[in-house]
Amino acid sequence: MGVLRVLSVTMGRISTFRSYQIMLLLAAALAVVAFYYFGSEKQNFSSTTKRIKETQASHNTNRDDADLSIDIRSGRPESRTGTGDDLEGKLSRFHALMMFTKVDKSLNLQQKFKVVMRSMAKHGRFLEDEMLVLHYVSDAGSQELGEKMLPELLMDATFRYEVVFHNVKALTEKLFPIVEAMQKHFSAGSGAYYSDAIFFLSVAMHRIMPAELKRIVQLDLDLKFRSNVRDLFQEFNHFPSKAVIGIAREMQPVYRHTFWQYRKENPKSHVGDPPPDGLPGFNSGVMLLNLEAMRRSTLYNQLLEPGRIAQLAEKYHFRGHLGDQDFFTMIGMEHRELFYPLSCGWNRQLCTWWREHGYGDVFQLYYHCDGPVHIYHGNCNTPIPDD
Repeated sequence: MGVLRVLSVTMGRISTFRSYQIMLLLAAALAVVAFYYFGSEKQNFSSTTKRIKETQASHNTNRDDADLSIDIRSGRPESRTGTGDDLEGKLSRFHALMMFTKVDKSLNLQQKFKVVMRSMAKHGRFLEDEMLVLHYVSDAGSQELGEKMLPELLMDATFRYEVVFHNVKALTEKLFPIVEAMQKHFSAGSGAYYSDAIFFLSVAMHRIMPAELKRIVQLDLDLKFRSNVRDLFQEFNHFPSKAVIGIAREMQPVYRHTFWQYRKENPKSHVGDPPPDGLPGFNSGVMLLNLEAMRRSTLYNQLLEPGRIAQLAEKYHFRGHLGDQDFFTMIGMEHRELFYPLSCGWNRQLCTWWREHGYGDVFQLYYHCDGPVHIYHGNCNTPIPDD
């Protein structure tokens, strides 16, 4: 049974505590340690969270001073309450991130969250000295709901895990200057909207996360695991030397449609064609981001520059609305070496919208997927099969 610790990430430095506050917090930490050591063998996270929150409410008037907050710039996400576990400093951490905004206002999103987390807990297996760190980019209301839902959803997990909530407004503030120029090419509507910047998080995550965070998997909420999530992380080991991102192909003729003008002007091009020989584009429902490689890659960072983006968008007559997925697809047409192709089984998309909207004759060429299904992706609200 994993021990779930909720960490709230703040973007500013943690304030200096007065001495009497430190003593009070140390006392609170010792109380939590005692709980883990002398409590029941199967930890009850709900009661633990309640005690931590009560401690914060009693001894902190500023949320930034809460004893579970961390400074994201330090790159050392350590809970000052601790768990009393001698392995804590020796654990290998596997990082996974999900967007978790407006979930408190949507029963549909809540149901999807239940499916993905329960399936992850059901099939997940890690070694004794390993921990899965779950990152959620969230607003305040959704974070509060997530803290209530996660204990039950992860109740059957047999592995160690930790939960970190990132404030969506704080991340957007950092992202917007980096991705503003590309938004007009890959967002719905016209212009660059501040609130849309978060949909490009994967594009520039290497610039805003601490250097100590080297690899992370980004997952959509509408997924269902049928295999061990740890096996997904093993795909990092198969990256070619120049690859920075692992991503599966798009399984509908989305980009056959988007690149229609370029395809008309270049009839011999494979852009937008189906596999195995074509370039169907990417789907960002499951992504492996080698942040260390993204930081090192001169080519990748050059492609983030406004001039390069505009140049490619003009060349391909590209106008998209799917955020990061569109950006990766466009640069992938020029620089396939930056991407490691995940098998379709790691992102088995179920949406069939384009079959009924003008592409029924070629649809199956894109939709076909051989091999085992590790993750179902219920994109465009498509029902996911039962086990």
